[in-house]
Amino acid sequence: MELQHWRHWRHPLVFNEDERSGLFCWGCREPAFGPGYSCMESDCDGYYYHHKSCAELPLGLHHPSHPNHPLILFDLYTYRDNNREEYDRFSKCDVCGEKSNEYSYCCYRCNFNIHIRCSSLSLTIQTEVHDHQLTRSIWKLMKFTCDFCGKEGNLPYCCAQCDFAIHSRCAACPRRLKVYRHNHPLHLTPSLEVHQSDSPICLLCVRKVDTLCLYYCSRCDFAAHLYCAMLPLNREYINLQELKEEQSTESKSEDPELCQSFDSEICKVIESTVGEDGTEIATEIKHFSHLHDLKLIDEISHNTKCNGCVQSIFSPCYSCTACSFFLHKSCSELPKIKRHQLHNHPLTLSYQQASFFCSACGQRCNGLKYNCQICMCNFNVQCILLSNTLTLACHEHRLYLSMTNYLHKCSSCNFENYIVFRCSTCEFALDLRCATLPQTTWYNQHEHPFNLCYTPEDDSGEYYCDICEEERDPKQWFYYCAECSFPAHRDCILGKNPNVKQHI
Repeated sequence: MELQHWRHWRHPLVFNEDERSGLFCWGCREPAFGPGYSCMESDCDGYYYHHKSCAELPLGLHHPSHPNHPLILFDLYTYRDNNREEYDRFSKCDVCGEKSNEYSYCCYRCNFNIHIRCSSLSLTIQTEVHDHQLTRSIWKLMKFTCDFCGKEGNLPYCCAQCDFAIHSRCAACPRRLKVYRHNHPLHLTPSLEVHQSDSPICLLCVRKVDTLCLYYCSRCDFAAHLYCAMLPLNREYINLQELKEEQSTESKSEDPELCQSFDSEICKVIESTVGEDGTEIATEIKHFSHLHDLKLIDEISHNTKCNGCVQSIFSPCYSCTACSFFLHKSCSELPKIKRHQLHNHPLTLSYQQASFFCSACGQRCNGLKYNCQICMCNFNVQCILLSNTLTLACHEHRLYLSMTNYLHKCSSCNFENYIVFRCSTCEFALDLRCATLPQTTWYNQHEHPFNLCYTPEDDSGEYYCDICEEERDPKQWFYYCAECSFPAHRDCILGKNPNVKQHI
């Protein structure tokens, strides 16, 4: 059975009675399990999945929450890159009050928008967070304060027996759930029972939790917003009945099978020697990324980049002099299989000489990469090597990895991204492009290395780039050679695509 879908006009979508990939549905942005439609054509950018219910949504809808006009189904991604004003206008649902990238029904005349999940809410529901049946008594927008989270909203579910009112999304909260970012299940907990000196910090979005309830692990003092924990990119869909509370689940970042999965096919030692401290040093290796054996060398010319991570390389390193191929010792020791909190599936190390886009930082890259063979997405090794926390000389507080469904502005470059490192104390945020900038690098034939600087080199008040001779923003990071008093824009030093190495 096939379906010609309005959002994917190039190919028909093929029906699958039992989809098990777990990839996100383009309609509701939830993992795709069960009956669904997908495009498996090789010339598509990737697999295109829909739940059966999402794929078969009507293009038009008359809804009691907006009875004056019919509503039209649309995809918010149509506006995300081309029309930011329209994106901001229609990303927020007028029923639940939340922003989402899922399909919505909208009325362009009234600027009314309703998420597809809100458009199909049942009149009565039974929820884990309340003992009695809840009823949506009227289909008319009305302001109310949720008795569960304490926030305002529209169209409540109410309990006539208890005078209890709750958001539809709050009503969907389970008592227990598991997130990728934490080893133990999280429990619904009143905020007053979390004994902290200040408001608890959600360790998923790195903002203060200001709701009446939150998800919490008392063993580890791990707190999360209700909606952050329920985001598909954060929530781990597992059977909690099989996960014993008293038994600690091993951290994915420390899983010896997934994080130290070395393979002789990745790197094989050909020759070795013993160092002064008695440790074995591989002097010649066979690495899967290159046809020839690589030898350990002690001297290397300036401005040479590693073919693996495409960062400036310093000796000692491995080299094939005949091919001008160079590899950091650390890059040669990367594991074949790795888990990382940037993605919910195991990632496999591979090598690609042609350029690809990193799904985390959005930059064009080549060389070594980690890719998900389920989702067909790629990650620059520099992004995967980042830990969950980051300490920088430019900022006094520790930064935490934050993954949300709304954009953050980077404090360094002003670009916006869903994935950043955030400060829990102030509004400082850093995207992955800035977080992976090399601390030291070379520029062409300049005899000295350049160091990354966060503050102006002097108090003159006039700052220029000595390469392009254009004015520099003193708030923007730059590279500086102290030996020559040579400041430069970081893009002038690193180039337009700093993670792409041109091959001879």
